[in-house]
Amino acid sequence: MVDTVTRWRPGLGGVMAALALMACLVGIQGCAATGGGSGESAATEVITPSDEPDARRRARIRLELAVNYFETGKVAVALDEVKQALVNDPTYADAYNLRGLIYMRLNDLGQAEESFRRALSIRSSDANVMHNYALLLCQQQKYAEADKYFVQVLNSPTYMARSKTFMAQGLCQARAGQSQQAEQTLLRAYELDAGNPVVGYNLAELLMRRGELTRAQFYIRRINNSDLANAESLWLGVKIERSLGDSVAMRQLADQLRKRFPESRELAAFERGAFNE
Repeated sequence: MVDTVTRWRPGLGGVMAALALMACLVGIQGCAATGGGSGESAATEVITPSDEPDARRRARIRLELAVNYFETGKVAVALDEVKQALVNDPTYADAYNLRGLIYMRLNDLGQAEESFRRALSIRSSDANVMHNYALLLCQQQKYAEADKYFVQVLNSPTYMARSKTFMAQGLCQARAGQSQQAEQTLLRAYELDAGNPVVGYNLAELLMRRGELTRAQFYIRRINNSDLANAESLWLGVKIERSLGDSVAMRQLADQLRKRFPESRELAAFERGAFNE
């Protein structure tokens, strides 16, 4: 499983890094466990060892290996395993889904799109694939089309990863400059998963940009008072406390930034007083 604590990359400026993380979290859960997708797709394709065709069994084993390689960052090896899975079973939707995620990681958006489309041609109502395809469309700045897919995913009654999709949709809306919609969507994600630092950070930054500093302070303080604080969240906290005129809180956050992240670009920005960059 991807580590959501050490790898989170917040911020409207870093939206696509967060979106890529979402693709990993939603897209490959359950692939190795069931031979189908997770959430809705797992319910529509349950294959037991007694009735699993030999070609699918060989493809599933290859896909399990591919998932493990992908999660440990061995992307090229993962892609080779996916290709072998599809040689064994060209109708394996989960393999096309993972292939799409791999090509997204490799920034080959054309191949990623072809992969997700192939997966949807096999399982047209698979919410996990639609989620990942929406991420790809957002990365291509096709925001309206991406939002349509996010809505379809969230309308699926059996889909379980709703907080992740609300988060991805909200980040995509923020990237599109739709701040009001993004706030409402991220608030839905926050209601479902208040401990997610990406959601809390982006809500705080969105509110700060709109001048709603007290609300922004609430969300960023929850992160900075936890073990999930990082250089970006501390720096955002510094800027919010400075704007609110709380010099004590600002200095405390700056001290943490200096002590814990002495080589960070955020500390460098603080030292030169670049509060409005």
